[in-house]
Amino acid sequence: MAARTLLSLAARRLEGKVAVITGGACGIGESTARLFSKHGAKVIIADINDDLGKSVCKNLGPETASFVHCDVSSEPDVENAVATAVDKHGKLDIMVNNAAIGDPTKLNILDNDKADFEKVISVNLTGVFLGTKHAARAMIPSQRGSIINVGSVSSSVGGVASHAYASSKHAIVGLSRNAAAELGRYGIRVNCLSPYFIRTPLTEEMFKLDENPEFRVYSNLDGVTLQEEDVAEAALFLGSDESKYISGHNLAVDGGFTTINPAFGVFARA
Repeated sequence: MAARTLLSLAARRLEGKVAVITGGACGIGESTARLFSKHGAKVIIADINDDLGKSVCKNLGPETASFVHCDVSSEPDVENAVATAVDKHGKLDIMVNNAAIGDPTKLNILDNDKADFEKVISVNLTGVFLGTKHAARAMIPSQRGSIINVGSVSSSVGGVASHAYASSKHAIVGLSRNAAAELGRYGIRVNCLSPYFIRTPLTEEMFKLDENPEFRVYSNLDGVTLQEEDVAEAALFLGSDESKYISGHNLAVDGGFTTINPAFGVFARA
């Protein structure tokens, strides 16, 4: 029994760590919060969806998870989310900037509205900037930490999503690399995590899946469908000490989508 207990503790890869996860009430954020909790982390779920966020925290338990209302486009909200972690647990080890929104997919740029574009940027990019800024403020005194910015395949290729969404996700990679360059002197790692298409409320709305039942997602890996839990596992790696020398990297969880042209080459598929 003692050996089994020791093995269980050894398998908890975030034991003693404290994490803030924006957009943690559902989707990839919720899966990440649940996995981090399973591996011993104390998690702060920061989200605008109060009922969902509180429900997740209740399920995880009050000793493990806390909820704070947070609109990531608001600097006081982001600052408060980080302060909540520090006040409650004395530190911040991991910041997962995951909150994101989409916009109406208009295929002609002439039809795109400035207000819609700026709204997406305010959440998807400015929110990541604010999360990185205030996480760094909390992490610098301890001279360590991991900041994980959630991007997308839209961070690397064009034509996958709307102009606003693709612009915001491309910019996250640049921000992550720039922050990694600055914060490395404090022992703080900054990485981007870019998943492929996953069916979530956000993607269902972006791609109008209810109106397009024949919608099909190309995958280079036959027999494999990307799940939210797969992205959470990648975040677990970037948040753990196993990735202690990885910084400034964009980890694509995409089955090779962004590096493979399926229509050209010796392995091209009909």
